[in-house]
Amino acid sequence: MKNFFSIIILFVSTFVLSKDKTGMTYESYRKGYESFSENDNRAFAFLDPYIKKAKKEKKQEELFQAYRDAAYYSKSWNKKLLYADSCLDAAYKTSSDDKIATAYILKGSIYYAKMKKYKPALDEYLMAYKYSKNTGDPYLTNKVSYHLGVVKNYLGYNEEALALFKECVNYFETEANNTKSHKYKIFNNQKGYLNSLHQMIICYRNIKDFAKADSLINIGLLKTFNNNDFSRERSYFLKSKGLSEYSNGKYNSAIDYLTESLQLMKDDFAWESVDYFYIGKSYLALKNENLAILNFKKIDSIFTKQEFILPELRENYEILINHYKDKNDPKQQLFYTTQLLKADSIISRDFAYLSPKVHREYDTNALLEEKGKLEKANIWSAVFISVLTALAVFLIFTLYKKFKKEKDILQKYFLIQEKLQNHNYVRPETITPITHSETNDDKKTHIAEAIKEELLHKLKVFEEKKHFIQKGLTIQKLAIQLDTNSNYLSHVINEYKGMNFNKYLGDLRIRYITRLLFEKNIYLNYTIDTLAKECGIASRQNFSDLFFEINGIRPTDFIRKRKKEIENNLNYPTLESMNGLVSEN
Repeated sequence: MKNFFSIIILFVSTFVLSKDKTGMTYESYRKGYESFSENDNRAFAFLDPYIKKAKKEKKQEELFQAYRDAAYYSKSWNKKLLYADSCLDAAYKTSSDDKIATAYILKGSIYYAKMKKYKPALDEYLMAYKYSKNTGDPYLTNKVSYHLGVVKNYLGYNEEALALFKECVNYFETEANNTKSHKYKIFNNQKGYLNSLHQMIICYRNIKDFAKADSLINIGLLKTFNNNDFSRERSYFLKSKGLSEYSNGKYNSAIDYLTESLQLMKDDFAWESVDYFYIGKSYLALKNENLAILNFKKIDSIFTKQEFILPELRENYEILINHYKDKNDPKQQLFYTTQLLKADSIISRDFAYLSPKVHREYDTNALLEEKGKLEKANIWSAVFISVLTALAVFLIFTLYKKFKKEKDILQKYFLIQEKLQNHNYVRPETITPITHSETNDDKKTHIAEAIKEELLHKLKVFEEKKHFIQKGLTIQKLAIQLDTNSNYLSHVINEYKGMNFNKYLGDLRIRYITRLLFEKNIYLNYTIDTLAKECGIASRQNFSDLFFEINGIRPTDFIRKRKKEIENNLNYPTLESMNGLVSEN
């Protein structure tokens, strides 16, 4: 019945909006959906006409807000990313560093909080940091630093993350106690303070400074006691207290704290997994194997659904494998062996820094060997092993081809890089025109030297002022612009540039965009379509083919290598000088 009324309300609101699109203001649209909770698609009954109105009126600031809200209310993670991209595009068009930084935070938060993709999240947060420095807004810069710290913490850079969180705690605590601020601002700063405090606890736990971790846990529990506004934050401090009790051998107390943490925790499957793991470990220490296995299986359910696991929870599968090995249950043993292999691949992908450090009772080779033994008990084991062998050969062959291709791409990238750095990235030398006076049979158009020199001068200006990026430029249009005849222009270009007009124009455009990609990092975030339009080429395929013809590699490969080079060589500011960022873990 409740769902029925919700549908009726949605239908009526949609009908009203369709009848009165012009009379609605931006504020009235926002009021229509601001009471809905996150991921509630009903908000789009107001958001869709809001976006349409802002597009029609070309109000980029309103579009920025509308797309930002759309990312919040959309249920689909992929749609959230699309709306975040649109929000970023609108932010750039406003030329507001504040909005650009906010849009990068939004996109990074979707990668981090919703999808647990830490590497792309870190990239977005670094861009947010770059733009937040120019805003003069300490709340925004600390918010950015917080997010940077969270991702660094997850990836194992605990000391770097700790320095960021200390700065965040100092800022947010001071602002939270500022009685002159608006109540909503005080609330946001309190939330920032508590979340930063929780991340400091994680840092101290990871670097084995348990005394400092325990001290901060007590502060967090005291600050969130009997406060419904910070129930999620309290769940994190209860989780931390449970982990501390487990480390001290107080298993019953650990179970109580971790269970209470689970009751308050909402939509955070990563920390839910940690709670279940240490509840299971505590039951195991208390010799209650059945309850322990029950909790370990809950972690597997989360892993199956989310395809995410923290490195410290890898042991969960080792315990389950051993349990069913002792029970002489090869079917379950095989299942959890396969799950552990999947977990290893995800840990290696998402936690490249931590992966070699994880203690492994079963390394990958041993797991594969054990898996092979288990599969031999199956009637189809011989066929399965043959398929695996064929797959391995195929993978090795594919990897070898990929390695050769990557090596070739890298060599060509370095060649372009060297030319750009040495200011030698120019067109091939022009062809020296032949002397027409040597033969009477030469039918080529003879242009007076003065006209040739004038045309060459105009072409030089044309190149220097980058007029070649005009869209739809033809030799006839250029001839009109240069006040000459298209036949003369074609003759001069062929004779002095060593190529026809189309090749000459394409060469100028590709070398122009290649320089921008190398010198201005922002262009590395553009799509291929956008880059093509930026240099005046209408077709994505033509752009890609021309780029390959001139540079020897595809634009996607050039961008990938340039980003990798920046990532490896970028000299980030010292952690002490970086301000932080705030999110709800």
